[in-house]
Amino acid sequence: MGRIIVIGAGAAGMMAAYGAALNGNDVTVYEKNEKCGKKLYITGKGRCNLTNSCEPEEFFDGVVSNRKFMYSPFYALTNYDTMDLFSDTLGLELKIERGNRVFPASDKSSDVIRALSGKLNDMGVRIRLGEKVTGLIIENGKICGVNCDGRECCADAVIVATGGLSYPSTGSTGDGYDFARYAGHSVTRLSPALVPLETGQDWVTKLQGLSLKNVRVTFTLDGKNLYSDFGEMIFTHYGVSGPVILTAASHIGGRVSAGGRIELSIDLKPALDFEQLARRIDRDFEKHSNGQFKNSLGKLLPAKLIPVIVEMSGISPEKKANSVTREERNRLAAILKNLSCTIIGLRGYNEAIITRGGVNVKEMNPSTMESRKCKGLYFAGEVLDVDAVTGGYNLQVAWSTGYLAGISAGQ
Repeated sequence: MGRIIVIGAGAAGMMAAYGAALNGNDVTVYEKNEKCGKKLYITGKGRCNLTNSCEPEEFFDGVVSNRKFMYSPFYALTNYDTMDLFSDTLGLELKIERGNRVFPASDKSSDVIRALSGKLNDMGVRIRLGEKVTGLIIENGKICGVNCDGRECCADAVIVATGGLSYPSTGSTGDGYDFARYAGHSVTRLSPALVPLETGQDWVTKLQGLSLKNVRVTFTLDGKNLYSDFGEMIFTHYGVSGPVILTAASHIGGRVSAGGRIELSIDLKPALDFEQLARRIDRDFEKHSNGQFKNSLGKLLPAKLIPVIVEMSGISPEKKANSVTREERNRLAAILKNLSCTIIGLRGYNEAIITRGGVNVKEMNPSTMESRKCKGLYFAGEVLDVDAVTGGYNLQVAWSTGYLAGISAGQ
């Protein structure tokens, strides 16, 4: 029976402790917060989107960085395995919603944490809350333990599952990166991911709070397409957010951080091509032929968007609809197919769902999650340079890498 220390009681850390305890090892989890799963409490807006029920081979489409590295961890604990574990072993009733998102039936993230931490308690895992690991103890290229609040704690294996930098109020303050560097690892460039975007145009702020469904967003850099997606977004006081924007940020965030001039084009009517939209505008104008232009767009656009579009069109708001020229109508249609603004930055880690970048996965054994630099040292979860899109994928990365690290350390 080996002595295993897990640093961090988030998703990856708790799953690592579970995996390690399966073989009867002596497992201790050190968590500097006052409770387990502090970040899990706020995931999925407090509902905890704990995985995605897509076909296993489709899971990798949702991984943005280092998807090949995830093959071994994922197949050690697939999304289906995760659902079975929570429903059958831990007794948590689950439900599946739009986009194959899996949630606890209760809509309470606390139930996910309670189920997993309760199981750890039943397995004899010691969870030390409010105790901060300050360093690793390494001798002759092998882990020997950790320093915790001024005392040395011996171990045969240590699993680092400290999270990244996102939502620092939950304890994600980058400790794991320091541990990794101390052990000889490199850490790739870090940036906020799945994060809202800041824009440079005043008209965006006028639309604060407006949510748009079924729009297509396209991001370009110097005229070249970077990323395109279809779905829901929302305007904010600083720029844009919502599901399609957060996912896009994971794909283009590095370019934004590097200072590239990126344009966002919003197609408000993606189901219609330009000619179809022009005919639709003609029909609406015929119905309001003697009405003012500004009052003829009610069936076409949300009320909050109309003043902005009217101003952009350059058409007098009071102009009679039947007096709007073909050229003006085409200009209006062009705006609706290409409402554009400039992306000037990413929001910070306080608003980022995850961190992009992390411990270099080339320095990990993907079959075990063990460090190639230090024997007996393992890494799992967000601390690694692996990130994915929204929809439960990032938590599945945490479950899979944590589980594999746990069972490998425990063998």
